[in-house]
Amino acid sequence: MQRNIIKFVEVSELPSEIANFKVHAFTEKQSEKDHLAITLGDIKFTDSVLTRIHSQCITGESFFSLRCDCRFQLTESLKLIANKGCGVIFYLQQEGRGIGLSNKIRAYNLQDKGFDTVEANHQLGFEEDERSYETVSAMISFLGIKKIDLMTNNPKKIDALKSFGVIINQRVPLSTDTNKHNQKYISTKIKKLGHLL
Repeated sequence: MQRNIIKFVEVSELPSEIANFKVHAFTEKQSEKDHLAITLGDIKFTDSVLTRIHSQCITGESFFSLRCDCRFQLTESLKLIANKGCGVIFYLQQEGRGIGLSNKIRAYNLQDKGFDTVEANHQLGFEEDERSYETVSAMISFLGIKKIDLMTNNPKKIDALKSFGVIINQRVPLSTDTNKHNQKYISTKIKKLGHLL
């Protein structure tokens, strides 16, 4: 059973400046990585749950890096869920599109030398995107969610989730925050990774 790839750890209150969320902790059994589901409202009895699948970005979310739009998209997603009164963010320990924090810094160094984000990953021997979404499917099943309205600009994420049996009712576009430091990064996501903005 797919749910067996994760272990539920605990749930607690998560009051924030945006809303009073609940946070559910899970551990992926094979990798022992921890993932979170941050929820608001009665997701189990909502027909189609407003959902964001978000990969951890320590540089952007903890240190306010301007090299990406991750922190902005996370904040926007939390606000949209708060406005609706119901939703979930799956927060995954998949730093740097799955290559890990140290390799992400190595990729940044290559970007400083002129490579784009996809080329940097390839230079380091990685695919353009190393993330997997099987754990999300397992968490969705555990939480009793039937189908989702997915906040994303990434069509490949939609296809990956569908391949694991997740029912997606609709895509909800997310705005992005551009600046002189992340313009090339966002442009590459559109041109090479197929993102929609």
